[in-house]
Amino acid sequence: MSEKKLVEVGKVHIPEDSDFRRFKSMCEDSDGWKLEVSKNQTMVWTKANDLSNFKMVKVRTVFEDLDAATVYDVLHDPVFRKVWDRTMLEGKEICAINPNNDIGYYAIRAPGPLKNRDFVTQRSWLDCGFEKIIFNHSVNHAARPMKKGTIRGISFLTGYYIVKLDMNKTQLTYVSQSDPKGNLPAWAVNKLTHIFAPKVINRIYKAAKTYKAWKAKNRPEFKPWLFPEQMMSELPRFNPDDIVSNEMLAASSDSLEEEEEGACKESDLKDEDY
Repeated sequence: MSEKKLVEVGKVHIPEDSDFRRFKSMCEDSDGWKLEVSKNQTMVWTKANDLSNFKMVKVRTVFEDLDAATVYDVLHDPVFRKVWDRTMLEGKEICAINPNNDIGYYAIRAPGPLKNRDFVTQRSWLDCGFEKIIFNHSVNHAARPMKKGTIRGISFLTGYYIVKLDMNKTQLTYVSQSDPKGNLPAWAVNKLTHIFAPKVINRIYKAAKTYKAWKAKNRPEFKPWLFPEQMMSELPRFNPDDIVSNEMLAASSDSLEEEEEGACKESDLKDEDY
């Protein structure tokens, strides 16, 4: 990233057009990125950063037979995510900030013997027709304190850049600058890059192929990411007093510090676990 952070962990920030342009630039630039995987139409890059020992990951692919609007819907729809995202334990919107920003909770099932992770993030989005952007960063909301048995991960900046190349041809770029915390060994991080990242893209593709048929039977008119009045009428409104500072979160969760138990060996995890 540039010398100035786009967003700051723990703080609610309403992005301006310039912020979305900066995220787009991150998705498009190649400076400092190392190509790790190139298979079919999917490429994976990594990049060191000064916020975490966990490298930034960027994945880009082209869907030859999917329209950009469907991909955008799939990445937004929290109910449908329960259908296709097999790693998700729980996903819930906590509150609406404004028509293009909300705060939500996401818990991930980690392959044993690793502990599960969860995230509380502010999500921001912008639909410009031929290109669409969704990104998030971690905040601390009083409705979702840390809990025993789960490690609270950090998203410094994670998101998607969706570009319409043709009527049914879409380019999707995913960028993640995050820290899953805990004691992840180097080999696990390497597998996350080489195996899990491309798998997620493939799952998104398969999900998108079934989305229209699924949505036709599941509140087809309800798309709050496109019709903000739906979101503003169904979700509680954002209250700034509910945002807990990083310092307060750390102080209140000292007794909940979680570590992976014992040494996790590469033989403990199979490729299908990712």
